[in-house]
Amino acid sequence: MMDLEKQKWGPLSVIPGMNRGRYPYCHSIYIEDAGVVIDPASDRKRLEDLKAQKDIQMVWLSHWHEDHLMHLDLFENLPIWMSEHDAPPLADIDVFLDWYNIIDKNERAYWSAELKEKFHFRPRKPTRLLRNGECIDFKNLSVEVIHTPGHTPGHLAFFFKEPQILFLGDYDLTPFGPWYGDRYSSIEQTIDSINLLKNIPARIWITCHETGVFEEDPQQFFDDYLAVIQSREDKLLDLLNHPRSMQEIIGAWILYGRKREPVEFYEFGERLHMQKHIERLMAKGTVKFENGKYLRIS
Repeated sequence: MMDLEKQKWGPLSVIPGMNRGRYPYCHSIYIEDAGVVIDPASDRKRLEDLKAQKDIQMVWLSHWHEDHLMHLDLFENLPIWMSEHDAPPLADIDVFLDWYNIIDKNERAYWSAELKEKFHFRPRKPTRLLRNGECIDFKNLSVEVIHTPGHTPGHLAFFFKEPQILFLGDYDLTPFGPWYGDRYSSIEQTIDSINLLKNIPARIWITCHETGVFEEDPQQFFDDYLAVIQSREDKLLDLLNHPRSMQEIIGAWILYGRKREPVEFYEFGERLHMQKHIERLMAKGTVKFENGKYLRIS
């Protein structure tokens, strides 16, 4: 496995996330000349050391999810730059839960505690809104902002022009596949954004989770990542050859493969994604809802 700690391209480097950057952690990016930390959820001790040793000027967020802002509290007095489309949940924990479509009282209590205790959630508002297509110039480095909705409505990727490095954020090219389960997520936008990123002429690709850095063209990884979406939908359609309630659909564990603990976390993720696919299939006229159950009709 590549040693992410040794990866450096001019002023740009990766701060490896704990446990290979798997949830609830992610790999962070550090732009030394500009004092920018992107997605501070990698490793609290490393980020504390960085803050003590370097002149950190600001934090950028690729999007609003908790596994990308876990240690944002370390930089509470610094400006935050992010997309305006993802700013609302950062300012209010109830909005945060609403954007995840968490309605059940017990699930809201579970997630509220998780966000405050594990993810150090503190209400914040961005200082500057990053917009699609703008180019930010630092000493020896220019960064193009790329709006890539689908995962979240304001998800951003960043193209570092001089070294031709593309930061994909949470389009992480992992075997698990894309996440598009939030209230304002979109399967169609996810597909469009992945295809957009796939065709940007980069030399190196950085993601927030697991492998982290791709130094060879990851076109097959992009293709496999996209194929997960269709695989999930095909499994759901097979299941719906017979009428199924939403709870029966969740119990098939199409997303996660098997029942996992804690149930509050995994059933939540399973339900969100299956609802997105159901909505998509009903809009196509492929599935109908009748007598409390869903059934494939074409």
